[in-house]
Amino acid sequence: MHNYPGNLISKLPFTGTSIFAVMSALAREHNAINLSQGFPDFPVSEELVKLVNTYMKKGFNQYAPMTGVQPLREAISAMFSDKYKADYHPETEITITAGATQALFSAIAAFIRPGDEVIVFEPAYDSYGPAVMAQGGLVKYARLNPAGYSIDWDTLPSLISGNTRMIIINSPHNPSGSILTASDMKRLDKLTANRDILILSDEVYEHLIFDGLVHESACRYPGLAKRTLVVGSFGKTFHATGWKCGFVLAPANLTAEFRKMHQFVVFAVNTPVQYAIADFMQNPQNFMGLGSFYQEKRDYFLGLISGSRFKPVPASGTYFQLLDYSRISDEKEFDFAVRLTKEYGIASVPVSSFYHNQTDNQVLRFCFAKTAGTLEKAAEVLCRI
Repeated sequence: MHNYPGNLISKLPFTGTSIFAVMSALAREHNAINLSQGFPDFPVSEELVKLVNTYMKKGFNQYAPMTGVQPLREAISAMFSDKYKADYHPETEITITAGATQALFSAIAAFIRPGDEVIVFEPAYDSYGPAVMAQGGLVKYARLNPAGYSIDWDTLPSLISGNTRMIIINSPHNPSGSILTASDMKRLDKLTANRDILILSDEVYEHLIFDGLVHESACRYPGLAKRTLVVGSFGKTFHATGWKCGFVLAPANLTAEFRKMHQFVVFAVNTPVQYAIADFMQNPQNFMGLGSFYQEKRDYFLGLISGSRFKPVPASGTYFQLLDYSRISDEKEFDFAVRLTKEYGIASVPVSSFYHNQTDNQVLRFCFAKTAGTLEKAAEVLCRI
């Protein structure tokens, strides 16, 4: 039995279990349709699964290089060159990570020191703030305009100080599905030019853009790219969230610092999966059609619930749909989400969980990365609430 010191102080005293884990556990307990946690319920490509198995049988089962296997880094380099006209050297500017959350944590840990300030836009993916605080950094929260979840460029400059070390952006945005425009990126470039401020750009839903819109990656803007770490996710792209395989792109000087931390967090990433994804990426059709694929699911889901009392919030990307329930109940988001799970058998995520102070706008997040059958069952429930 261990006797811990009586004066043990938590580094994250106000952080509990992630809302995604909480709602998924509740969904399992009540056998509810789980539209809370962001994962598809349809299978991974059979071809990709066979490729993983092939590399396992060939003996590619030991440690990969710390930076990631070369064929995958080369495939990523080629993809970003073709899609964004951005050049990242496979040897010195691309690192394979154990998913995007590890990439985000390692990037923050590599650059944030005690007293450094990091600007985070809320609502925000729940890993950003705790990762900053774990390093002794101070999070300064910028509130996105609730109407369209866009950046308020008039108030943002007031948050920047001499201690601002990093700004974290996320587009397409989780949880809202909004996207940053070319105008947004140009304003960010201008605002941070000639300042000692890094950009951490969470772009895990880069291929999931709808309605003919374009993903404005930070790497499209040369000035911005010089001070940006771009984070991507194969789990989101290839419907394999459990494989935990992502990547970070950054200039060589930033990559060198990132890798110093990365090597002590995970060292290396799943070897056969890396080789398999590298092969799978040789056919661009395996990832370039994802926007239309998920737009069909979004539109189908919205059509199914058009007769409900929920009010959809427009989404331009990701595989999440926000629904306003103010015409149904005055309950707080968490309470309403729990009641929907227990009484109606459908699980969602309260958007208040994406705010550090639990801001409540009576909006829930639903994941539509599901089969038609799952969406139909979910819609039937939503339409009778």
